[in-house]
Amino acid sequence: MQNWMIGVDEAGRGPLAGPVSVGVVLVPANFDWNLIPGVNDSKKLSAKKREVIFARALELVAVGKLQYSVQMPSAKMIDKKGVVQVIRTAMAKSLREVMVENPRGPLGFREVVVKLDGSLYAPPEFLHQETIIKGDAKEKVIGLASIMAKVTRDRYMEKIAKKPVFQLYNFAQHKGYGTLAHRTAIAKHGLSSEHRASYCKNIKVL
Repeated sequence: MQNWMIGVDEAGRGPLAGPVSVGVVLVPANFDWNLIPGVNDSKKLSAKKREVIFARALELVAVGKLQYSVQMPSAKMIDKKGVVQVIRTAMAKSLREVMVENPRGPLGFREVVVKLDGSLYAPPEFLHQETIIKGDAKEKVIGLASIMAKVTRDRYMEKIAKKPVFQLYNFAQHKGYGTLAHRTAIAKHGLSSEHRASYCKNIKVL
């Protein structure tokens, strides 16, 4: 019997810079979503609303109401192994963390149902899993995973943006996505250590 539910989503698959972020959330199958109102696809929420939900999720973690894990493979790893492979590896690691670190003790694969967004698939040992197109808007457990992934990644990009070596790129504004301002900065200054070189091949340095 599946007494537990896991949501999986990622954020930052497409940016030119920064890590990709893979979020996994574990809740009881009968979880009361009134405990954390407003959960939806992270892209449909304001940054302020995402932060509020993130903070509430951490409160629920502290009292054992939910578990989560976020892994952020680096731009260097994405260049080396490809984004699909690093997402798969990060997801497996996050899944292991929430399964093992459950306050009630480690869980068995038959005890959980995994719900994943888009084109994501859990390792085959998870016998009960469902991949849902636009799942982050349809399933709250996926939506919460997307929020945890997005907020964690955004905070990272805002933090590194303050370092002198990255100030030329204004990561805090665009979070590494390929805006015109970001592409112009790359063309002018070249790539930093946080850039995905494999994503920037068509940008010519001036």
